Amino acid sequence: MRRIISICKEVPLLPTAIIAAIPLALLGSWRPWEAAGVSLTFGPFNPGVGQWIVIALVVYTIVVTVIGMIDDLRHGHVGVDLLAVIAIASTVAVQEYWAAWAVVLMISSGEAIEEFAQSKAEGNLTALVDAAPRTAHVVTLPGVGARAAAAGADGTAGDAEGDMTADGFRKVASVDVPNAAETNKSTTQTKPYDAAGEHFETVPVDQVKLGDVILVLPGETVPVDGELLSGVATLDLSNINGEPVPREVYAGARVLSGAVNGSTALTMRATQLAQDSQYQKILELVSSAQESRPTVVKTADVLAVPFTILSLAIAGIAWAVAGTPLRFAQVLVLATPCPLLIAAPVAYVAGTGRLAKAGILIKAQDVLENLGRVSHIFFDKTGTLTVKQPQVVRVEKPFENSSPYDENHILMMAGVVEGYSVHILSKGIAAAGQKAMQELYARYENGQRLCAERDLPGHGRDYPVVKNIEEQSGKGVSGEVNGHAVRVGRFAYVTADEAGFTHVLGAGVAAGTAAGAVADSAVGDSATGTAAGASKKPEVNSLFAPLEPDEMAAYVAIDGKLAARIVLRDVPRENAKASLEKLHRLGVKKLSMLTGDKEASARIIAGEVGIDDVQSELFPEGKVAAVKNATEDAHQNQPAWDKVVQRVVGESMTRQVTMMVGDGVNDAPVLAVADIGMAMTDGTSTAASESAQVVIMNDDIASVPRAIAIARRTKKVMLQAVLVGLGLAIIGMVAAAFNLIPVVVGAFMQEAIDVVSILWALTALLDRE
Repeated sequence: MRRIISICKEVPLLPTAIIAAIPLALLGSWRPWEAAGVSLTFGPFNPGVGQWIVIALVVYTIVVTVIGMIDDLRHGHVGVDLLAVIAIASTVAVQEYWAAWAVVLMISSGEAIEEFAQSKAEGNLTALVDAAPRTAHVVTLPGVGARAAAAGADGTAGDAEGDMTADGFRKVASVDVPNAAETNKSTTQTKPYDAAGEHFETVPVDQVKLGDVILVLPGETVPVDGELLSGVATLDLSNINGEPVPREVYAGARVLSGAVNGSTALTMRATQLAQDSQYQKILELVSSAQESRPTVVKTADVLAVPFTILSLAIAGIAWAVAGTPLRFAQVLVLATPCPLLIAAPVAYVAGTGRLAKAGILIKAQDVLENLGRVSHIFFDKTGTLTVKQPQVVRVEKPFENSSPYDENHILMMAGVVEGYSVHILSKGIAAAGQKAMQELYARYENGQRLCAERDLPGHGRDYPVVKNIEEQSGKGVSGEVNGHAVRVGRFAYVTADEAGFTHVLGAGVAAGTAAGAVADSAVGDSATGTAAGASKKPEVNSLFAPLEPDEMAAYVAIDGKLAARIVLRDVPRENAKASLEKLHRLGVKKLSMLTGDKEASARIIAGEVGIDDVQSELFPEGKVAAVKNATEDAHQNQPAWDKVVQRVVGESMTRQVTMMVGDGVNDAPVLAVADIGMAMTDGTSTAASESAQVVIMNDDIASVPRAIAIARRTKKVMLQAVLVGLGLAIIGMVAAAFNLIPVVVGAFMQEAIDVVSILWALTALLDRE
């Protein structure tokens, strides 16, 4: 009921037209003025009270429609509202008042259907807008946040000399302590203290300043981007990147606007203003997509002209052959413009909403049209086809080694230590260590007790005992884990003694290994100074097998002995190969990889994901040149006849479209050069996402073929809705021309055609995958 009331408010002509049917039925021919001798006859026209009401509705509808047509022409949109105006005027001219009422009802209900369909199609986009934060709770405790600093600068919080001691502390006024009787008396007279009113004030989100400390209550939306001050918080990021499971973050983590807080209140410090925050970036994308008009919708505007001419021609011929103007009205009431006026834009808005629901945002609906014609896709390698950090692929023990620890113990100890490091390899080792720790827990729960560290402190605990963590930049990190001295890093670092000298492992082994390790370029780090250059390579192989070109390594020493080499590499995303295979099935002709990495490493990844065209060792300007040349070649291959079609209807039928998919800051220039730039992000705003036309918010490469599939289906549904609607309208007009459809019936049939066309367009919202 609420929805019906809302539609009636949006389209007031609809309830008015419905109510007008009552006087038309009861008082259609009643002429009370004739009893008073007054004549309201105009030639052959002598309407009754109910008929005059319908004429008034017709005049009002014509005026409103003509004003709308003029406004559309000012904005460059050619419409077919002219047919509706002529149809409604012709029904009055032939004194078919019920038909005129039906056409008014048709026009008003068409507007109501359009409102409903548009709101339904924009549902996913509207949900994003409605979830936008509008207020913020700014903490007002003394000395907290940017407001306190501003107050101090203005002098409102007291000057430095008056309110601060020599040691830099704020002075505290002395307080006289009352006796017990006075305390009891004052207690009975004092109102309860309202802590909430004292600790924060609720302000519009636009008034939040940089540095303000903000309180976010349970279930509220984070108003601006900031840094978490609370120890831990649980955030629902589904509005930002579609992540289905709430994420737990800790003090110091970045908190994004638009995230929904969990069950406990959190405090954060604002690091961005509202207009610069992440959710505002998302809303800008949504707004630009809603306001844009895709090329196909513009083409529908162009098709309106020949459809109008065809409709008038059929109506004119029918009038001429039948010899009665009634036949003209019979034809035109079936000349429905709704498939062009409503169905086409509704389908594209529905497709845009379908993309948004899948975590894919577009900046304009033209992008949706071009997505369906993509023929050549360029992929960045690191972070797009591969995971964002190198991953552990294996743990190797030296050939001359009798360490009692298995791979899981070594990974667990190394991962715990690397968890405190900021090195590029640390995250991958730490993640592998966490996995190894879970496996050790499982083994322990299953009753295994015969591990090498069973008698040492920390064995069997929920988390290892960690002490004395120390990181030496460029060398490695060390610490104590469950009583073991653990070092992770370069070979020379992990094999050095406490004085920093490397132990002699025998016949120049240390020096040789240091020279051969990919992640360890410290040939001169060995203190032995022995091993001749000619003997270094064989000595490397005496400890570890050679690394592949795309591999890197970190070394682990436990209790002063070299225990293992942890090998890492750039690993393809788990679903990268399947996603690229789906692109081939969708008809994308060519897939290319652009990377600044070495050719050997790039070829390995390309082979694993199924890409043949690899361009490696490129700087950003090299990537730009590669995509620009491919884009220009694709445009030059456009046939001459297609160029003529493009000039007429505004859309090419054959032009190939190039797309670049990337994720990093260095991808921003090349994303701007391609026909379509697609940025893969985890919901955060980057230079890549700002220069791209399509933004994947869930950091999932499977969204690339998903976006293309949705775009193609959207265009297919749009064309089906338009062609079915126009086809039924033309069939109806021909039937009416032969007097097979009465004028009143035709008006209601036209309404049915509108409903079928619009409902068909709304199927673009459905997930057919």
